[in-house]
Amino acid sequence: MKPLERRKYPYGIQVFSIIRRENYMYVDKTEYVYRMTHSDNKYMFLNRPRRFGKSLLTDTLQCYFEGRKELFEGLAIEKLETEWTAYPVLHFDMSTAKNLSKEGLESELNLKLNAYEKIYGHEDTEIEANQRLQGLIKRAYKQTGKEVVILIDEYDAPLLDVMHEEKDLPVLRNVMRNFYSPLKACGKYLRYVFLTGITKFSQLSIFSELNNIENISMDANYAAICGITEEEMRTQMDTDIALFADRLGTTKEDALQQLKSYYDGYHFAWPSPDVYNPFSLMAALSKGKIESFWFGSGTPTYLIEMLNKYKVIPQEIGGRKCEAADFDAPTERMTDITPLFYQSGYLTIKGYSAFSGLYQLDIPNKEVRIGLMKSLLVNYVQRPSQLNTLVGEMAECIHFDDMDGALRLMQTVLSTVPYCENTRYEGHYQQMIYLIFTLLGNFVDVEVRTPQGRVDVVMRTHSTLYIIELKLDKNADEAIRQIDLKQYPERFALCGLPIVKVGINFDSEKHTLTDWEIRKENEL
Repeated sequence: MKPLERRKYPYGIQVFSIIRRENYMYVDKTEYVYRMTHSDNKYMFLNRPRRFGKSLLTDTLQCYFEGRKELFEGLAIEKLETEWTAYPVLHFDMSTAKNLSKEGLESELNLKLNAYEKIYGHEDTEIEANQRLQGLIKRAYKQTGKEVVILIDEYDAPLLDVMHEEKDLPVLRNVMRNFYSPLKACGKYLRYVFLTGITKFSQLSIFSELNNIENISMDANYAAICGITEEEMRTQMDTDIALFADRLGTTKEDALQQLKSYYDGYHFAWPSPDVYNPFSLMAALSKGKIESFWFGSGTPTYLIEMLNKYKVIPQEIGGRKCEAADFDAPTERMTDITPLFYQSGYLTIKGYSAFSGLYQLDIPNKEVRIGLMKSLLVNYVQRPSQLNTLVGEMAECIHFDDMDGALRLMQTVLSTVPYCENTRYEGHYQQMIYLIFTLLGNFVDVEVRTPQGRVDVVMRTHSTLYIIELKLDKNADEAIRQIDLKQYPERFALCGLPIVKVGINFDSEKHTLTDWEIRKENEL
């Protein structure tokens, strides 16, 4: 039997011509390209999280509008497009304009404009960025006889790091508003305008004048335009999954399930197919292992700062119900962290009620959940790296149903970990337990409602459902009595797993567990 041949995976490559010419794997999105460029509106905007394929899509559009038909051989668009007209394209990648002052941003725009002025010329009377862009559009149209295509990738990159600063945001926003202002005035010279970003544009700020742009970010017709669906994996990537399974030493279905639990679960519209994170998926196939590639590639520090600013505790991150206007909204005017979390990819749509008009938002997958919890540990202990060994050893204990051994490990390690301040309240320990159990990879929920009250922690493993009650400066027996008194196990009687009750007492002076009780349901 001929061995499977490993393909090259475009891990971090965003240039369409390189992917096609050097035979990297490409998941065909060109049908979307044709649909976008032949719709009723020639102004479009798309927001997606970082490293989700926006730049590759923008580069694909450039190659298409430049008429480079040879790059699209064998793809869906080859059967749809008959003309392959070449248009002049002005492509501005704003990702190079991050973390800049007003002067630095103006200098960066100058470099970008100057590159095209070497092709289409420059008038001495054109001084400001908007004047120069307008002049470029008109000359490109006149010189080629073709309408001009404008592609602006990551339009919001210059503003992300100052999105919540009252001092710098207005200054940089004015620079960018000035730069983008000709896009509406030059409409008769334009064939197509496409912008991408992480945050949604606000018609009250940068795009106040460009009010005819179509936001396709939550359009079900474009739900899978970025990212990779399971159907695409099972059809276009079937051999790749089989090869990945061989490298893991498992079956193809098991490998697919592992990839699904870590990288799947995104929905940017409803209804929508499940969408995998393309960066992590390609990295996993390339390296032959599962890790937190996307989360580890650069979680913005301001995200964690915003969690602290809005006083969001770990167990409140997911499970949100809200209207679209509450999360698909301009982040510079947000009064809640939900828009930032959704647009950054840390929350995604998990359901929708047509009756109430409410969307269900939650953490998309295991990679994001574990990454977030690791980032938040610093709020509870001064040296969170000391918990790494604890988590690994506890995971092994719990896998083999040794909760007592797991809690003994936790007791030993927590007694040596320096704590942050303000630990004399039960919620602090509840949140820390939630973080630790989440890092174990198990499904954990906190403050679960029952008809008789709220359970502190509920954890589900492959073999057991644990109902955990926490006490501070009391005793474990009292915690067990509360579980029995409130009849918490009845809430979970139909879960299909054996139920184990766990009572834990923390000592606020010793900063660790002092005693615990573990009892199976119906056990005295």
